[in-house]
Amino acid sequence: MATMARTLLVAFLALLLVVGPCHAARPAPQHTSKLSPKEKSVPVDSITAIYNFGDSLSDTGNLLREGGATGMLEHTTGPPYGSAIGGATGRCSDGYLMIDFLAKDLGLPLLNPYLAKDADFTHGVNFAVAGATALDAAALATRGVAVPHTNTSLAVQLQQFKDFMNSNTRSPQEIREKLARSLVMVGEIGGNDYNYAFSANKPIGNGDRSLYDFGRVATGVVEAMALVPDVVRAVTSTARELLDMGATRLVIPGNFPLGCVPSYMSAVNETDPAAYDADGCLAALNLFAQMHNVLLQQGIRELRRSYPGATIAYGDYFYAYVRMLRDAGKTGFDEAALTEACCGAGGGKYNFDMDRMCGAPGASVCARPDERISWDGVHLTQRAYRVMTDLLYHKGFASPAPVEFPRST
Repeated sequence: MATMARTLLVAFLALLLVVGPCHAARPAPQHTSKLSPKEKSVPVDSITAIYNFGDSLSDTGNLLREGGATGMLEHTTGPPYGSAIGGATGRCSDGYLMIDFLAKDLGLPLLNPYLAKDADFTHGVNFAVAGATALDAAALATRGVAVPHTNTSLAVQLQQFKDFMNSNTRSPQEIREKLARSLVMVGEIGGNDYNYAFSANKPIGNGDRSLYDFGRVATGVVEAMALVPDVVRAVTSTARELLDMGATRLVIPGNFPLGCVPSYMSAVNETDPAAYDADGCLAALNLFAQMHNVLLQQGIRELRRSYPGATIAYGDYFYAYVRMLRDAGKTGFDEAALTEACCGAGGGKYNFDMDRMCGAPGASVCARPDERISWDGVHLTQRAYRVMTDLLYHKGFASPAPVEFPRST
């Protein structure tokens, strides 16, 4: 397997040089989030609303309301998801997500999902849908990539945003005034485009390292790499449209380090120690994630040149996650289970089984989710999302700072 690791690594490096320098529904639960008086305080830094676009890392209930969740997301709309907050809400975690903690830190209510039609959208809207892609289904189909979960791509979310704004304002000028007091989150999105390309070419053997299965994996890698420029272009084009409409503060997050995610690590099941970096993550997969991030940051620099009056922050999910791994012991995570899903099946290093995902028969939940980083092998625990939020918005991993928080006394 060392040969496979080296081959993929060389392929990643070669493509980096070519490209350039540089993720049956039931009724939505009716319980509401319990916020303390402090969480209902005066908004921070004049931000009165958040508008969020994305996928399962920030969906607060849209896929649940769309219905028909299947595959990896089949069980995310029921228990044990939401176990830390009183029940499943459509969030892909045991509790709250980064977007929830960010809203709390800004003194705003939690964002309601766009499809909650009778909800209060005074302080923003969440358009994110679990399983959503940056590219639309038709564009991915031309590459042989199927979208299994939702057709609510980034372009669809942007149109929903425009429809919402047009129906809740009287003029483009009023939209600009509203956006001038808002924080706009453009992602994370794009990870699912790559996930589906990899998944379409996953090994189908009995676990043996056959040449045929290696060929399938290599095909998935090449197809995912080919998507990167278009995925990044979709994200930056959406950001450009939002800036043209009047957005003045945007956060555009990058990809997580895929080589540290239990679902990916389990799928590769690499036994050669040379394939892993100093953090215990698969180096080749992390290099792929960085390829996306490098191109995204290049696109963000171009946006900053075009819109010098706006604050356009890059949310460095990659290195915030790496920092969380490195500081795991200091922040109370179980250092012996950093790549092990809290909720899952199969045991071993990852406790991840694609056929027995969290919530499925045979899956179980760990005794102390607050000591784990990974919730279900794909998504993080509420505790990990809190740590990530702190790193991004209070410790400089989103830069330049999109929000000036008061200094603690």
